[in-house]
Amino acid sequence: MKKNIVEKIWENHVIDNSSGNISVIAIDFGFLHEVTSAQAFQTMEDRNISILNPKQFIATIDHSISTSENRNETFDLAAKKQIDLLRKNTKKNDIPFFDFDSGYQGIVHVVGPELGITQPGLTIVCGDSHTATHGAFGALAFGIGTSELSHVFATGCLLLHKPKVMKVEFKGERPNGVFAKDLIMKLISKIGIGGATGHIIEYTGNAIRKMTMEERMTICNMSIECGAKGGLISPDETTYSYLKNRPFAPSPKNWDNLTKYWKSFQSDPDCYYDTEVTININHLSPMVTWGTNPSQAIEIKEHIPNENEISDSEKLMYQKAIDYMKITPGTKIEGTKIDWAFIGSCTNGRIEDLRISAEILKNRKIHPSVTLYIVPGSESVLKQAKEEGLDKIFINAGADFRMPGCSMCLAMNDDKVPSGKRCISSTNRNFVGRQGTGSYTHLASPATVAASALEGKITSPLKYL
Repeated sequence: MKKNIVEKIWENHVIDNSSGNISVIAIDFGFLHEVTSAQAFQTMEDRNISILNPKQFIATIDHSISTSENRNETFDLAAKKQIDLLRKNTKKNDIPFFDFDSGYQGIVHVVGPELGITQPGLTIVCGDSHTATHGAFGALAFGIGTSELSHVFATGCLLLHKPKVMKVEFKGERPNGVFAKDLIMKLISKIGIGGATGHIIEYTGNAIRKMTMEERMTICNMSIECGAKGGLISPDETTYSYLKNRPFAPSPKNWDNLTKYWKSFQSDPDCYYDTEVTININHLSPMVTWGTNPSQAIEIKEHIPNENEISDSEKLMYQKAIDYMKITPGTKIEGTKIDWAFIGSCTNGRIEDLRISAEILKNRKIHPSVTLYIVPGSESVLKQAKEEGLDKIFINAGADFRMPGCSMCLAMNDDKVPSGKRCISSTNRNFVGRQGTGSYTHLASPATVAASALEGKITSPLKYL
């Protein structure tokens, strides 16, 4: 019987499915951060249960920390308590922990892949919806709740309903100035924020095969924004090359045998999918959101939709977004004035994202009315950016190049967009107040963010590429 990649990984991890529509699934690895793990640790302590396999997890600090230079001193009391508790819990339970200045601290979904922990065919969980990022390696990766995390702590397993599988094929060649972020935003704008509910998405097509691993991570990262439980891409030589010689990657003597195993996690030709979606990208332009969710996105040359262009079922959501964002229907999104710009997050905080931003910002100055934060996704990215001189480019352009963390993605820390200010951001969500109470967020690729920071208004990166 022909099978898709999700079925293959699922069947490889089924421990018991005797109850019918729900199965006991083995979980290979879990990532932890300071915000969503505390309650699960407390549950284990309250019930006097030991963690089954502490080496099945790693932990780091990312969400609530400051990204300022003196980050050890400036975070607030609640953040300090979260961090200290994670330090205590990981030490007590013998779980590897990457603290400040370890060389590996950073956003958990950046750290895992760059260490070589994320590998094809694994099941991976974290108390964070953007765990889907790890699917770029051909892993079945998804976010879980705190009670589910305690189950994984105790048993290494989860009770799960088998998901449906959606095939998304990107057809054609990417035009200049169009990046992975633009492709995934185009998909979400087409199928909506609930278009993939109940599914794992498999991304396919020539455009995907030509992508680097960092671009694939951007694609998979935002799968959750159209309702999917996760998203993945079948592994190939690009995957294996990325993983080789990383700190947690398999030893060279086992490499050939392991890559043969990894190659088994490919969807069979003509296998079954519950849903199939095709996106033609030959004429795609850079994308940017106009509203308060990622599906409210248009190509940068397009106009903000008028009410008569919106379906009846979406009109209430449309009007609320127009009112909140204080934008005018029928006008072009390009040229909208901005006050802030942000490049970073688990979606676009990797070294390639910083390189394209530096290419645009080099020997130029950001607009005097704009504040630009550039935040590397990890200490490893920070180090590499400095080795390549990208930090000097950013600083000379007038940007604030900061320490690693989630930063302005979610305003859970002291990196916030002030009320009434408009930000163009390389992050993954733009709901009301996401980057700060009363702030307005437009999602875009790092290239579009950098170009817009130079102009003081939403601007196509094509002007600088």
